[in-house]
Amino acid sequence: MTAAQARTGDKNCRVVQWATGNIGLRSLRAIIEHPKLSLAGLYVYSDAKAGCDAGELCGLPPVGVRATRSIDDILALKADCVLYMPQTIDVDDLCSLLESGSNVVTTRTEFHHPARLDRAVRERIEAACRRGGTSLHSTGSSPGFITEAMPLVLLSLQRRLDVLRIHEYADCSSRDSPEMIFNIMGFGQAPNPQAEAGRAWYLREEFGPSLRVIAEAVGLSFDSVESSGQVALARKRTTIAAGVVEAGTVAAMRTTVSGMRNGKPLMSFTANWFVSYDIDADWKLRGDGWQVEVEGDCPLDMHLHFTVPEARKAATTPGYTAHRAINAVRYVCAAAPGIRTSVELPQIVTDLSAQA
Repeated sequence: MTAAQARTGDKNCRVVQWATGNIGLRSLRAIIEHPKLSLAGLYVYSDAKAGCDAGELCGLPPVGVRATRSIDDILALKADCVLYMPQTIDVDDLCSLLESGSNVVTTRTEFHHPARLDRAVRERIEAACRRGGTSLHSTGSSPGFITEAMPLVLLSLQRRLDVLRIHEYADCSSRDSPEMIFNIMGFGQAPNPQAEAGRAWYLREEFGPSLRVIAEAVGLSFDSVESSGQVALARKRTTIAAGVVEAGTVAAMRTTVSGMRNGKPLMSFTANWFVSYDIDADWKLRGDGWQVEVEGDCPLDMHLHFTVPEARKAATTPGYTAHRAINAVRYVCAAAPGIRTSVELPQIVTDLSAQA
């Protein structure tokens, strides 16, 4: 399928939204409002949401589609695609969806580089795709857009690559979630080497596969993928939306995932997450967004800043992840059966005809 065909095809894709967290609710709203997608069903994990109208759950008028907690209800719909966005994957559910004839687009990160999957799991999913004639694709903003789509465009100018660096900046000070900020992420806590090592391992698993698929796409490879992390401390007592960060506790964290080649980083992703700019390290923090540096025979330094006002940040930022998945639906439905990567799909072009 070409980009033009994906945007102008007459057939509306019947889509199921699976899960309604922050990203899932934004995805649900986008499906309902999309000119060439129709909401076929909604799967939820909460008993309180079961039976509720999908439109009302995401702040829209009723649409006549009721949420369900039964996968059998979803399988019976025979939808073209499922937007699969749970907190953890269930391989049984996933294979049932694919085998039933529904393609899957997911914001889960397990499938960016299929070769890194457990062999038995991969073979099981691929077999389900073959039986259902379906495909599975992982995407989102990070990893996804900034670690795959954007690098592919920038690398199209190069005939020699020395290093590709991706920096992510996230100011978490306006997030009013004490459990997430203090207990899960570890801001406002004393430095904890074990937690830093755990975060480095986690991000290596999240971003390493995405970097690998891009390296392989341009004919290169990594000898290994390594990760490391460090923290910076608040210089003074600081009040943020979630509470108070005392002086001398963690106010910023930096984690780098590097694809190594010949003893040096060839591609890297660095997450800079923070709740204060006033820290005891010279990290040159900037507002929410990304920086991509390319060193090669056509050097580049690109900055993408999120220009969302603080008052609209919570409502807007889920779209950065959800919308790329929505825009990928038609391409994934047209793809060959199997787990498909960003490299294997056409360039994803959005359809904005609803606002015309």
